[in-house]
Amino acid sequence: MMRLHTLTWMAFAASLVIPLQRLPADQPTQPPNILWIVGENFDLDFGCYGTKNVRTPHVDELARQGVRYTHVFSTSPVCAPSRSAFLTGMYQTTTDTHHMRSHRNDGFRLPEGVRPLTHRLQDAGYFTANIKTIGPREVGTGKLDLNFTSEGAIYQSEDWSQLRQRQPFFAQINLPEAEYDIYDRKSAEKPRVKWVGEQWHPQIATAENVTPPPYYPDHEITRKEWARYLNSVSGADIRIGWILEQLEQDGLSDDTIVVFFADNGRLEARGIHWCWDSGLHVPMVIRWPKNYPAPPQYEPGKVSDELISLIDLTATTLWMAGVETPAVMQGRRFFGEHLTPPREFVFSARDRIDETQIRLRSVRGRRYHYVRNFTPGAGFSTLNRYKEKCFLVKPLMRELLRAGQLTGPPAELMKPFPDEQLYDIQVDAHEINNLAGSADPQHRAALIRMRAALSTWMAETRDRGAIPEPAEVVAPFEREMHDWFGTPAWYQLYNPPE
Repeated sequence: MMRLHTLTWMAFAASLVIPLQRLPADQPTQPPNILWIVGENFDLDFGCYGTKNVRTPHVDELARQGVRYTHVFSTSPVCAPSRSAFLTGMYQTTTDTHHMRSHRNDGFRLPEGVRPLTHRLQDAGYFTANIKTIGPREVGTGKLDLNFTSEGAIYQSEDWSQLRQRQPFFAQINLPEAEYDIYDRKSAEKPRVKWVGEQWHPQIATAENVTPPPYYPDHEITRKEWARYLNSVSGADIRIGWILEQLEQDGLSDDTIVVFFADNGRLEARGIHWCWDSGLHVPMVIRWPKNYPAPPQYEPGKVSDELISLIDLTATTLWMAGVETPAVMQGRRFFGEHLTPPREFVFSARDRIDETQIRLRSVRGRRYHYVRNFTPGAGFSTLNRYKEKCFLVKPLMRELLRAGQLTGPPAELMKPFPDEQLYDIQVDAHEINNLAGSADPQHRAALIRMRAALSTWMAETRDRGAIPEPAEVVAPFEREMHDWFGTPAWYQLYNPPE
């Protein structure tokens, strides 16, 4: 095993076009360790991305030492489909893992040739771990939340202390932030569901110093919740600092590639679950270790605006380990030699989330963003009990709308989705002005081009979103979400129990 392992790493080093005889005598003969630090529900809301009212010195320092990416997008605006995609390097819509928390107890297996990233790394000699604690400190949740459960153990350990003795390792740490404290299943009984860690997060952001996006009403509730989210960002950075500190203390920093990213976009009412940038745009920072030759695309302090899908990180992580990208994998490498052409577009999809059946598809280019709605009548105001209970701006907006006090972009947000949405991100970062009906030739050209790109992608990737789930599969989610989060009175009024 060690001989094969060494040969793999030699092939990896050769791919960097660095003659082995010129490497220092103490050059490692095994591939680097790889550490994924995965945030929950973050947009680019860190100091290194220019966000105010946060304190994120550790992510900022990672960015100073490594590469900060500005155009990375998840394949889904919610965790389980997104994680199912980036742990396989395949679109969730191809592998039938696109519905939220599906295939948990039906014996489903991934399609032939599709395997978890960790299994491929274990075959290459990597020790894999999903870390929860470092000493007395909680740094991760151990979360998997995958829409496949019959593939065997995904990780070999959750013990940080084993990493030093089990190199090379691939470790993943799923941060508790940003998330609502919902997993006691008693949210329906609470007047307000707290954010994980809110009792100790630094209070950098306050209702007085934040400015929420203009698609929300200017209200104290909106500002307080926005401040809590930003303080979750600052809290997550503290945990990242604990991780990096221990990595250094254990003598592992110079041999470990560190990747920080988020599984999907921001934990806000118009973020998570939706195919706007706020639900899909994620941060990513990569720091290369001192003891290994860096790829030509890497430079400390670099800012990259390359369009990247999170499934590209999967293929690139295999390359980091000296493992060839499987032919079946849909992600592309963004490190190394002989790369395929950069992406012109990244694609994302939303399907059933909990009890809420809405199908959306997204095409994101460097300037324009196109979103297609396949569920007539659906919209931001469609019932999802988790969103109604935890995201206080939603009931607030309903109340203001009933009182005739909701105007402008917030009022527009409460209307059903149009069939098509097109946004010019350069001039409309909040994606408020839908250009799908614009007569401007540039807008028309972008619409036609992205509409065609979506149709091609759906056909080539065999998008399974048009295949309906059986009613008996969906019905239990209606009951579960009612028991967990309750059902709002306005919905019960118009939809009395049978």
